[in-house]
Amino acid sequence: MPSTPTSASARSSRRSTTAAFVGTAIEWYDFYIFGTAAALVFSKVFYPGAAPGAGILASFATMWVGFLARPLGGIVFGHMGDRVGRKNTLVITLFLMGAATFGIGLLPTYGQIGVAAPVLLVLLRALQGLAVGGEWGGAVLMATENASEGKKGSAGMWVQQGSPAGSILATLMFLLVGTLPDHAFLSWGWRVPFLLSALLVAVGLIIRMKVEESADFEAAKEKDAVVRLPLLEVLRNAPGIVALGMGASIMGIAAAYFNNTFVLSWTTTELNVDRQTMLDVLLVIAVLQFLLQPLAAKLSERFGAARVMAGGLLLSVLVVVPMFLLISTGRPLLITLGLILSTLGTVLYYAMLSSFLASVFPANVRYTGVSLAYQLCSSLIGGATPLIAQTVLINAGVTGIGIFYGVMLVLTLVCVIALARLAAKRQAAAEAAGGSGLRITAAL
Repeated sequence: MPSTPTSASARSSRRSTTAAFVGTAIEWYDFYIFGTAAALVFSKVFYPGAAPGAGILASFATMWVGFLARPLGGIVFGHMGDRVGRKNTLVITLFLMGAATFGIGLLPTYGQIGVAAPVLLVLLRALQGLAVGGEWGGAVLMATENASEGKKGSAGMWVQQGSPAGSILATLMFLLVGTLPDHAFLSWGWRVPFLLSALLVAVGLIIRMKVEESADFEAAKEKDAVVRLPLLEVLRNAPGIVALGMGASIMGIAAAYFNNTFVLSWTTTELNVDRQTMLDVLLVIAVLQFLLQPLAAKLSERFGAARVMAGGLLLSVLVVVPMFLLISTGRPLLITLGLILSTLGTVLYYAMLSSFLASVFPANVRYTGVSLAYQLCSSLIGGATPLIAQTVLINAGVTGIGIFYGVMLVLTLVCVIALARLAAKRQAAAEAAGGSGLRITAAL
């Protein structure tokens, strides 16, 4: 029996969502293994002459380089995505990420080539940042633009599932190589997760090559609505949306690196938690996030994305104090409980972040707009989280870290609410003027 247009569209949507999820999971795996290695390995392998605390700070600073490069990746690949299409751009970002990650796995150590080792590490980390800077926004659009109106939130949620899926895979790999004796782990074991990336990227590329171009982009081309300079268009017409989008993205970026990098380092050094035990704890948290995010998508279909996000952030604010009291005990069970308390709220927010941001930009500049807001946040705020948290820990202790974390939550909450209201007003004004304008599907 021949397929109907509706069934063909549904199949295209499923393929696009699957390709976005798989590719994003692989790219986040690549990004997360760097964070894990920065917490456990790099201070000893690439900065061996530094004092323990300084070595960790140097590792976190190196990790931040990837975040500094992400806005450039968002601009470059956002331009390509808005000009020539989402599909081919996403193939390029996935290949670039895989090449950089594989290269890190082959790097000589400081003991072998001296200062050239950390320099090369920084350069390859910058390439990772360029790739993921273009990946996230494109994957969000590939999934949501090919989904029906009522399923865009669910499609965007599956892109967000790439983060915990990548975290689960990264943690499992480090749990596996972490069973090696310390000498073997530091000499070659840590390289295995990086080298494995080549195989994962090959699988992801095969899947992405079979995906159709975004329906919204094709429609924009047919209407001759593709703009020459998407970046200038966004900055001229929607600077407030970009600024609030940056603020609304803070915890979407900061939370993962706070847990997977800073907390991992803090607990395995100052709190003397066993490395393997702490990786087990983080694995539990990643699995919990993966299981709960579909629930957030269901809630958003009933109550609206912005309401669900705001509720989740408010819940996270309320549990900041017990979260840090539990972690600071240094007892694995209580640490797990503390991270679970925080995750319950941030999951509701993070699951809907991608579709929420995508809903506020018009199709012809959406790739650039979404990427610019999210990646500028990652560079200026989110990516610096482990470095800032480590500095605060040294100078102000656990109380200072709790205040720092709470401030990030409150800022994110305020910006989510403000962005929803601003975009709704712009939509109403555009509709009253008879134009397409910006639209938002999740107003408060």
